[in-house]
Amino acid sequence: MTSAPSSREANRARLRDSLIAAARELTIAHGWDQVRMVDVAKAVGVSRQTVYNEFEGRSGLGEALASAEIEQFVAAVRKELFAHGADVRAAAYAAILHTLQEAAGNPLVRAILTSARGGADELLPYLTTRSDLVLQAAGAVVQEWAEAHLPDTGPGVIELASESIVRLTVSHVVFPLASPATSATALAEVFVRLLR
Repeated sequence: MTSAPSSREANRARLRDSLIAAARELTIAHGWDQVRMVDVAKAVGVSRQTVYNEFEGRSGLGEALASAEIEQFVAAVRKELFAHGADVRAAAYAAILHTLQEAAGNPLVRAILTSARGGADELLPYLTTRSDLVLQAAGAVVQEWAEAHLPDTGPGVIELASESIVRLTVSHVVFPLASPATSATALAEVFVRLLR
């Protein structure tokens, strides 16, 4: 039997969420490279040391910020996939289109991409070279959907198709070459072929 979280744990979770929300707003307004721990602390009304204690430094805060954003994207991808059942093309198209449209309109993603193109930015690697958070979370959801709706497809095929489509979708988020609808159509076709 699991006990309910203690009041202390609940307060800590609320504090953590508040700090991440403040860091998000500051990043949107000024770019991650201008976000200081003291500014995050001030926005929430706590000491700078409290922020350091929670995240063990700026890189920990950046990772928490990226994780929170990825979690929201992945939840939406899951919803889109499962809404289309076993229709691979429709499920892939809906999930990819939603991801590309949301990324294009998401002020945090836009701030990360814009500031990174103007200079070094510590958050861009969460979409590129350190994209393991995205790959694991999104890949797990795609695999969950495929296992539920494509029981005759081998696990190796599902794993390869999942990782490939997530990587390709992220590349279209970072460097869009066409409209979200055009890209989603092409990527859905790739996913269909990978699963054959």
